[in-house]
Amino acid sequence: MDVVVFGKHVEVDAALRVVTLEKIDRITKFASDVRRVDVDYGLHQTRRAGDSCTCEILVHLKNHLVKGTASAVEHVMALDLALEKVEHQMRRLHERRIQRGRRARPNRVPTDGSTNGLGAVDEITETGLDDADLEGATVDGTDGAGPIIVKTKQFAVKPMRPEEAALQMELLGHDFFLFRNVESNNAAALYRRRDGALGLIEVTG
Repeated sequence: MDVVVFGKHVEVDAALRVVTLEKIDRITKFASDVRRVDVDYGLHQTRRAGDSCTCEILVHLKNHLVKGTASAVEHVMALDLALEKVEHQMRRLHERRIQRGRRARPNRVPTDGSTNGLGAVDEITETGLDDADLEGATVDGTDGAGPIIVKTKQFAVKPMRPEEAALQMELLGHDFFLFRNVESNNAAALYRRRDGALGLIEVTG
């Protein structure tokens, strides 16, 4: 397992790096396919003193990503808080994998939209991306031009079943997730509705 430790607007000293490597090793007990772990430390001078030190942990597994983010007065404390979130998600993923292994065949998404936690496909309610995608986004309508695209992001859309996409969205803590549905070979998007259920949108034609 490779562990990459880096800092954003902060220098990661040798002592913090050693503590990070020791603590991160705990997550291997939940999965044997952990390939890499990125630990990103940050320092935000404009925040309150109690949460100016941030830590983001991104765990790369064979078919999933698990993320945990936290802030505290010290980086070691932020690491502990972020690690708690990651371990909670890793534990859930481990349980899902055990349940999946016991099934005779994988569940399919019902066409009536009544089960599996996926809400019926209807109008899109308020959804959002993670804070990093929204940071710095502003709209200037004074010139009549309307909203301005201030950031473009590209990423690989992986083929998976809707149930796997829902799990991945939960592991990342997002309210919106793009993927390619292996059951229809269509580009699709999951989004979290205001009632807490999930909606599924597919691109056809």
